[in-house]
Amino acid sequence: MDTPLSTVAVVGLGTMGTGIAETLARAGREVIGIDISEEAARLAVTSLEASTARAVERERITAEERRDILARFRTFSDLQAAADADLVIEVVHESYEAKQQVFRALDTIVRPTTVLATGTNALSVTRLAADSAHPERVLGMHFFNPAPAMKLVEIVSSVLTAPQAVEAVTTLARDLGKEPVAVGDRPGFVADGLLFGYLNQAAAMYEAKYASREDIDAAMRLGCGLPMGPLALLDLIGVDTARTVLEAMYAESHDRLHAPAPILKQLSEAGLSGRKSGRGFYTYEAAGSQTVVRDALTPLESAGVTPGRPVRSVGVAGSGTMASGIAEVFAKAGYDVVLAARSQEKADKAKARIAKSLSRSVDKGRMTAEARDETLARVTPAGSLDAFADVDLAVEAVAEDLEVKQQLFATLDKVCKPGAVLATTTSSLPVVACARATSRPQDVIGMHFFNPAPAMKLVEVVRTVLTSDEVHATVREVCLKIRKHPVDCGDRAGFIVNALLFPYLNNAVKMVEQHYASLDDIDAAMKLGGGYPMGPFQLLDVVGLDVSLAIQKVLHSEFRDPGLAPAPLLEHLVAAGCLGRKTGRGFREYAGR
Repeated sequence: MDTPLSTVAVVGLGTMGTGIAETLARAGREVIGIDISEEAARLAVTSLEASTARAVERERITAEERRDILARFRTFSDLQAAADADLVIEVVHESYEAKQQVFRALDTIVRPTTVLATGTNALSVTRLAADSAHPERVLGMHFFNPAPAMKLVEIVSSVLTAPQAVEAVTTLARDLGKEPVAVGDRPGFVADGLLFGYLNQAAAMYEAKYASREDIDAAMRLGCGLPMGPLALLDLIGVDTARTVLEAMYAESHDRLHAPAPILKQLSEAGLSGRKSGRGFYTYEAAGSQTVVRDALTPLESAGVTPGRPVRSVGVAGSGTMASGIAEVFAKAGYDVVLAARSQEKADKAKARIAKSLSRSVDKGRMTAEARDETLARVTPAGSLDAFADVDLAVEAVAEDLEVKQQLFATLDKVCKPGAVLATTTSSLPVVACARATSRPQDVIGMHFFNPAPAMKLVEVVRTVLTSDEVHATVREVCLKIRKHPVDCGDRAGFIVNALLFPYLNNAVKMVEQHYASLDDIDAAMKLGGGYPMGPFQLLDVVGLDVSLAIQKVLHSEFRDPGLAPAPLLEHLVAAGCLGRKTGRGFREYAGR
């Protein structure tokens, strides 16, 4: 099996097969495209012609290079065309029967040295290999959509796979400009194994009417820097495909987090499989279109019928990074801000931090020195909450400790004028517990800013069962004035972002615990295959393992799902004082501590 894999057959010319064929042809391979549908073969050729024409227009390739690429791609309707291939990549319908049929036929057609790869992301490669005449040459090559653009390829070997076959396709993947990651055979592999659990939870969150589809998607894009929200991504992948992958994952893990949310079954059985059908979680202009159109679930622009209270001055309680960042945001938007800390000295230091941040903006040309000075002049530091007597909105940003927050809200209740809105920035504690510490729970709401507050656009607006409509409207109006994107959610653990983010991070830790993949491979898989700005272990070390563990414990306590129990490895690292970057060691070690 030491061939250079110069001739590759691709069986199945759907979106993925066509993308793989294009990637191979551009990299100088002779590509044999095979599909029983002549229409699919014609569309594959048309797609390659169009993409290479665009590449010539953009001067990425020459017209001569384009002719060579097109000449290297030939299409056929019969598997016999694969007879001379060094590698066959199967990308047919995600069913054992369909794939086994292809592999059995290939056993009688190709040479004994030909490597056979399946493009599955959910089915057992071992099962497909065991049913083959030469199981040692069968493996998985899991490309990501769109194949020409996405860098990750998961190379999946079974216990039967010959090392030479793995080496050959790994070399090929690198030749294609991809990043190959070696993984073992289990449903979802690395990237989809983590991604689909998260997507499933997002679908369940929407099904429970906890938040709107638009707010769930906006929260994950703006709060985590993801290229797409989970429900839009499910529509892109295909709701039916997601259901198939999750069924396979659940069959192996028996983890309730992998049991497909009922809405996935309802949509797929109704034929509402996403973009490809023109409707899924969203409605599209036409089948195959990416343009979302209004439907009965689209929120009306005039949805906020209740007018909010006027807000001219804002009090921010706290002296840490979050408090100073939030104070900066309000001051930039033109509000008079009282920044109160436990002492005048702490308050002055917090204002100095704001001054430093604003000066950096001036240095980068984002604001003028005059605007900096005007903004800073709006911030009044105070050593006591008594300074909040006249504020219209009081925002608490102190330590994430319920007793501390309740004491603070009891004080706010005494010092703030009637009608003032009282907001907590908690990310994991019950907002209603803060509200009950006051005599005016109807005026209390959650405003969960994300760090760093001046840069992050998202604010989760958390209303309790006691929050008034007027207070909710007030905070939404304020969010828009400070140029933040508000998303509405109820008062339950994790709100939207943390409830979806931290189980994904916890599952990544479990993957390492089980010795399924390395930290580096998992981080690479999620960045390259999922479009995440950071891998899960990079993010855990930045957030802090102690903070992550605390949030995971809150989620487990609230939802009582065994799958949400914190991974033992996470608990062990925290117990050992390995908390991430802030201590110099977490999942990785950091210099300079």
